[in-house]
Amino acid sequence: MGLPRGVDCPLVKSVGQFLVGLTRDGVNTVAGWSWLRRLAVTAALAGFLAVTVFTEVPSIDTLRTWAEAAGDPFILLFWLGYVAITQFPVPRTILTVASGVLFGPWQGVLIALTATTVSAALSLVVVRGLLGDWMAPRLAHPAVAGVNTRLEERGWLAVTSLRMIAGVPFSVLNYAAALTSVPLGMFTLATFVGSAPGTVVTVALGDALVGDLDPLVLGFTVLLALAGLVGLALDQRLPVKSVT
Repeated sequence: MGLPRGVDCPLVKSVGQFLVGLTRDGVNTVAGWSWLRRLAVTAALAGFLAVTVFTEVPSIDTLRTWAEAAGDPFILLFWLGYVAITQFPVPRTILTVASGVLFGPWQGVLIALTATTVSAALSLVVVRGLLGDWMAPRLAHPAVAGVNTRLEERGWLAVTSLRMIAGVPFSVLNYAAALTSVPLGMFTLATFVGSAPGTVVTVALGDALVGDLDPLVLGFTVLLALAGLVGLALDQRLPVKSVT
């Protein structure tokens, strides 16, 4: 029986070979670990999954109660909590909304946007520190070399565009970027710029979540997504200088 149309495409084959090789290398690497290291990594992964699945972002009412009890130090505590919670793949929208509800539009934008940017940079540093050296030589594979080079040279455009698309998970993009050669500074700046419009709107219209969805929020979210898609399309058309 022949392969379905498109399955024998060289690009599909190349990507398939890359994924198979990556899986095989991962299994071989883990097989070479000591049992103590395997147990430690398994426990860490189990803890990560447990936090992701069972941790709930506090409600705005709960945050208000904490703010009244803590006083001025709550601003710093909230900022640190924002950075910590968003290391995990959990929705961060309510934290952004809460920034506007609790601190007002100007201070709320400053808190949410700086926390978002620091959180993204921290995630990239941590994941790259854990897996970067292992992943680096595998980025030379033909299936991903071009994409990796594009991100290394012009990652600001791709990251900025993806940050504008609400459907792209914040933390997952951080993890994925960490496994490429996109420079930390470029990634951080692009996260700040790309996240700014959506953050400003969400903070300024923070009461949208506790009432009916404001059509302005929905409309602006769609416009940002379209702008992000245009940016990604533009990125694909621009040449990459150092691809061999």
